[in-house]
Amino acid sequence: MHPLLTRLAAFILTTGSLVAADQAPAPPAPPARQAQPQFNYPTHPDSLPQAGVPKGKLEGPFLFRSQVFTNTVRKYWVFVPAQYNAAKPAAVLVFQDGQRATRTNGVLRVPQVMENLIAKKAMPVAIGIFITPGSKGEDYAEVGGGNPNNRSFEYDSLGDRYAKFIIDEMLPEVGKTYNLTKDPELRAIGGTSSGAICAFNVAWERPDQFRKVISCIGSFTDIKGGHVFPQLIKETAKKPIRVFIEDTNKDNPSPNNPKRDWHLQNIAMVEALKEKGYDFTHVFADGNHSDAHGGSIMPDMMRWIWRDAAK
Repeated sequence: MHPLLTRLAAFILTTGSLVAADQAPAPPAPPARQAQPQFNYPTHPDSLPQAGVPKGKLEGPFLFRSQVFTNTVRKYWVFVPAQYNAAKPAAVLVFQDGQRATRTNGVLRVPQVMENLIAKKAMPVAIGIFITPGSKGEDYAEVGGGNPNNRSFEYDSLGDRYAKFIIDEMLPEVGKTYNLTKDPELRAIGGTSSGAICAFNVAWERPDQFRKVISCIGSFTDIKGGHVFPQLIKETAKKPIRVFIEDTNKDNPSPNNPKRDWHLQNIAMVEALKEKGYDFTHVFADGNHSDAHGGSIMPDMMRWIWRDAAK
């Protein structure tokens, strides 16, 4: 073939293939991610500053390096109500994920709730201790989701290690400055999500030290074996603890693995506590895995937990 014709044939073939490629159907787009429904809850009046209520002070953040959880550093804050009197031991409220619980523009606002309820004598004069999970290494850092990287190990693990951290390290640390009660009936511990199973686990392991628990959207699931708690409750002699369980009906559903379904596991916790005759109550609401609903009823939870201890 003449060289010119050869080049022309090659051009036609190449052009044809390009045209064919241009005309080929585009690959199907990945399915659109389904938007999560939004749930809005009213802010409780006792979660807002109120006229005439004596102002407490939130001190911190302070850094703390644990010997129980070696090679970790964490932050903590201390809320001191205006009514605190060093001559009298104060009640204690420990809250996990302190970076969220103390946020003034967040949904939990636990120090503000304490300030209002103490003024109304709906809870005893209490020192609030708000602690972050540990961050591995020498420097404190928050990673994805705003949580330090040792959170799941500390919060989701069963056993008494976290209880030792609170009882043997954090309470003595804060006790250097403030007069804290040693009465377990006047010590409460709370948290949300993994912080909630952590709080329950402290009271479960050491009811001689903590007897009141606030659990919001608790992760009583098979992250590190926490799904066993409902059965443990049924099989173990009743312990002298009081529990408030809050959850939402769309809390991390898992139809194929009930042990990883947050709401099903919270239902199982409620059924176990009821069967065993515990001093407990619960509120389930429409919503997702979020602090928002728990924050909207935080004053009610605190009132119920402290209902016979307010003075």
